[in-house]
Amino acid sequence: MAAKSKILVLGGTGYIGKFIVKASAEAGNPTFALVRESTVSHPEKSKLIESFKTSGVTLVYGDLYDHQSLVKAIKQVDVVISTVGGAQIDDQVKIIAAIKEAGNIKRFLPSEFGFDVERHHAVEPVASFFQRKVNVRRAIEAAGIPYTYFCSNAFAGYFLPTLGQQNVTAPPRDKVVILGDGNVKVVYVREEDIGAYTIKAVDDPRTLNKTVYLRPPGNVLTFNELVSLWENKIKGTLEKIYVPEDQLLKSIQESPFPVNLMFALGHSMMIKGDCTNFEIEPSFGVEGSELYPEVKHTTVDNYLNAFV
Repeated sequence: MAAKSKILVLGGTGYIGKFIVKASAEAGNPTFALVRESTVSHPEKSKLIESFKTSGVTLVYGDLYDHQSLVKAIKQVDVVISTVGGAQIDDQVKIIAAIKEAGNIKRFLPSEFGFDVERHHAVEPVASFFQRKVNVRRAIEAAGIPYTYFCSNAFAGYFLPTLGQQNVTAPPRDKVVILGDGNVKVVYVREEDIGAYTIKAVDDPRTLNKTVYLRPPGNVLTFNELVSLWENKIKGTLEKIYVPEDQLLKSIQESPFPVNLMFALGHSMMIKGDCTNFEIEPSFGVEGSELYPEVKHTTVDNYLNAFV
């Protein structure tokens, strides 16, 4: 067995980043997290950083905006994974420049972990956001950096605890709002599983310069199927309120940011079917749960049990 790659995660204290740091450490990869010195004393993040240290993660002090600190951090590892948030997507060109200067990186995974930003039917403001990620992809390719793009589709932890309903804290037990006709397939993947699949892919020659998609069995459902699963668990029937596409598009246009962004994501996912409306061709992609059947992923059915 070849030695496991040393992995540096940028944005490791963020929403998806923490799951990737944890998965990397659990898989036995020497794991490094780039953190700003101010983050260590941050009241909410200090606990998370302590848990990183406990699991053997090496903290590297640096900043996306400090080129030398970035180069120095990158020179210590083999693989760089970016999980920076939306506000910093464009700034990943700074990571690309540092990787180029360091000259030792076997693979770069930019901050993706959602839909495929080049195969979608999204409207504004999502379309522009996706385009920013596309620009990063082109910059990586132009720099000749080996890459893997990771499209994990919808975060289970974001949608399933409320069934995607607005302004609620638990799944509905009386009525449910459904975008479109509810017959479009969506993929929901638990964040811990996204972490596990991501780390599996970093050293795999089959994922080099490819896009990895996640469509695990038991996680690809229409919204109507999701509601039906939930109704079976609570032994009840929900009143269903269907929102037609034209009504949703009107709401997107009339709502302020970030509400319009969430509605536009819903439109892309639930009405246009952007998780599943294309075949994964070997020329550009692979499906993660087929490559790594050994990852014991959580199905949507099992995930919902926690909320009954």
